[in-house]
Amino acid sequence: MLLKGLIKEGTDIISSMYPEREAREMVFAYLESVIGTRRHTHIIEPEYQVDDEAASQAVEAFRRMASGEPLQYVTGKAYFYGREFNVTPDVLIPRPETELLCRAVIDFVKMKSEVRILDLCTGSGCIAWTLALEIPGAQVMAVDISEGALAVASAQDFADEMSRTCAVAPDFLKADVLSCHPEPSLCHPEPSLCHPEPSLCHPERSEGSFPSHFDIIVSNPPYVMDSEKALMRKNVLDHEPHLALFVPDDDPLLFYRAVAQWALQLLKPGGFGIVEINEALGEETAEIYRRSGFNDVTIIKDLNDKDRFVSFRR
Repeated sequence: MLLKGLIKEGTDIISSMYPEREAREMVFAYLESVIGTRRHTHIIEPEYQVDDEAASQAVEAFRRMASGEPLQYVTGKAYFYGREFNVTPDVLIPRPETELLCRAVIDFVKMKSEVRILDLCTGSGCIAWTLALEIPGAQVMAVDISEGALAVASAQDFADEMSRTCAVAPDFLKADVLSCHPEPSLCHPEPSLCHPEPSLCHPERSEGSFPSHFDIIVSNPPYVMDSEKALMRKNVLDHEPHLALFVPDDDPLLFYRAVAQWALQLLKPGGFGIVEINEALGEETAEIYRRSGFNDVTIIKDLNDKDRFVSFRR
């Protein structure tokens, strides 16, 4: 099948769900990711052929996208901070605005590389891996309640970059941020609440050997209120994990109170914390950290001038 014909067919299929221009961009993104063509290939090589099997798989992928399934789940890939991450429906698709959280941490660290970082509600591990790779020498621990998410996060493959930079892979442990009491060991002794799965740990570190206090704590927890579901696009609402997205309307800040408790016990004096937030609850979220006794509590806006993060110091 001619590539230009496949592009037209894909655009026609996906246009049933998305505007034509967006549909065409999705087609180009899929073809580049899976087949390896570029957005101009059909122009400079008008006779470029796609073999029947690849074309058939592409058409099926376009139909999945037309049903609302996100492109990233169809390809199994998402890009964050210039790197390619594996994603499945067990994890949220990394958002570009979350890159600003990583940048804030990197700016805080500056030239100091021997830092200990804790990432709560890690999901795909995009924050944990980005900080581990951007700050070679940093020791990063990341936790999540979802075994599916931890499987995805721990399987991210940056071996080549790590061998070049001597970066250390994060440790991924199972823990319920809401139920697990943040003891220095990080885990409550009751396995049902917070047992670190050995298979998810870095093989070179024994259980319990990771430092108990941290220079930096970060989190991008669930923060979308149930009442906001009606405002969300179908591809997000029907396909991304609700466990990682939604909080009850009557207690939308429950994760931020939990993060504050973890930070009170595990963040070193002078340490830095930053959380991604619901733009409608910026001041309310900041007040949690002020009342908990943290210093320099600051609301940080994203590139669209919306309240997006709260940072604090111990």
